[in-house]
Amino acid sequence: MPEIKLKRVLVVDDEEAMRTIMYHYLSDNGYEVATVSTGEECLEKVPAYKPDVILLDIMMPGIHGFDVLKQLKADPATSSIGVVMCSAKDYKPEKDLAFQQGAYGYLTKPFTLAQLLTIVKECLYRPRSPQTPPPSLVPTSGKRFTVTLDRSKPYIRFWGTRGSVPVSGTSFLRHGGNTPCLEVNDGHSTIIIDAGTGIRELGVRLMSEPPRPIHLFIGHTHWDHIQGFPFFVPAFRPETSLTVYGVSGFGKDLRSIFSGQLDADYFPVQLPDLPGTIEFRQLSESPTTVGSLKMYWEYVHHPGAAVGFKFSLNGKTIVYMTDNEFLKGYRGAPDAALLDAEILSRYSNLLQFINDADVLISESQYTNEEYEKKIGWGHTMLSNGCLLCKLCNVKRWIVTHHDPMHTDDFLQEKLLLTRQILNSIEYSIPVSHAFDGLTEYF
Repeated sequence: MPEIKLKRVLVVDDEEAMRTIMYHYLSDNGYEVATVSTGEECLEKVPAYKPDVILLDIMMPGIHGFDVLKQLKADPATSSIGVVMCSAKDYKPEKDLAFQQGAYGYLTKPFTLAQLLTIVKECLYRPRSPQTPPPSLVPTSGKRFTVTLDRSKPYIRFWGTRGSVPVSGTSFLRHGGNTPCLEVNDGHSTIIIDAGTGIRELGVRLMSEPPRPIHLFIGHTHWDHIQGFPFFVPAFRPETSLTVYGVSGFGKDLRSIFSGQLDADYFPVQLPDLPGTIEFRQLSESPTTVGSLKMYWEYVHHPGAAVGFKFSLNGKTIVYMTDNEFLKGYRGAPDAALLDAEILSRYSNLLQFINDADVLISESQYTNEEYEKKIGWGHTMLSNGCLLCKLCNVKRWIVTHHDPMHTDDFLQEKLLLTRQILNSIEYSIPVSHAFDGLTEYF
């Protein structure tokens, strides 16, 4: 019997896995197959191998796939070989160019075995004009998939993420310039943490909604955490019921602090003149229940009375803790083995409070270099913040309370450095920067 000559296919692709897949697909179905990884190797192999079909990748190092196609079609010795371009680029310009330059077909990755065999057979046995894609490659239209954002889920929204003082200008557009304010929505109550300048914009939005009780928790009473309150317009609405929560130890009681902020020497409207019903409540027990939400609190390490908060949304534990100087004065490597047990014992309550949090929203306001001149200011050095996450087995970290001197570009570099440090201590959790307007659904 005469020897049956198998049809030859040359696979040209720089990805080893793709070459292997196509080799086995075609070999198992009766083709003789050779593979090369570059356009140069393709042009060298074709004259001797004499393939019947070439499966040619587009994006390859060295000679680009389209340049290989152009040379094959320009040479009378190879111009009749059927060429099928293979690429993950599923765009009209690439497909049009392929057919204009003489390709028989265009196969989009990823593809099925059936698609591969069909295009090879058509290229071999049913030659057609190379001006249009073979019908077998035209995707069939199914039922259109549409999706809308489920806004019924509990969420948190950052209205202010800047520490110390608000900032503005083109260098701060991505992160924003408002001082701290976080909205917590459990689907039942309006809960706010901190009344920095971000609370002004939140108040404007609340005015477009039907009145309902508002619960405002104050982490501490430094200016950046309360300076937006005089401009919180719901307080000027008679229907508003507002409860303000804070711990003792401020030096003055909470009502006196807000009354002083609205003194006639500083502001044209005084606290008793606000038409809304405003109640000041001291946090004494932890947790405090607000609707379906239980708000836990714990003192943090910052000048004056300051606390962090913990709550749960849809089964996820979230800790919000700005203005906290973890490992005050420690400037060594982020390695717990280097720390004296007595040092860590000062933070035992804090570590227990944060432990196993699904999301930690906290600061690392200063780089390690900046911290040298900021010890005792009540804010955490970057590498110490990374170590805190590891010690507490935090699942995700959202960094907030950005320094007012840190521009968007600086913060981007700082974020990359944060990820580098976490990786170096073998704790590469997801970490991102908070920005004004960031919304997370749970």
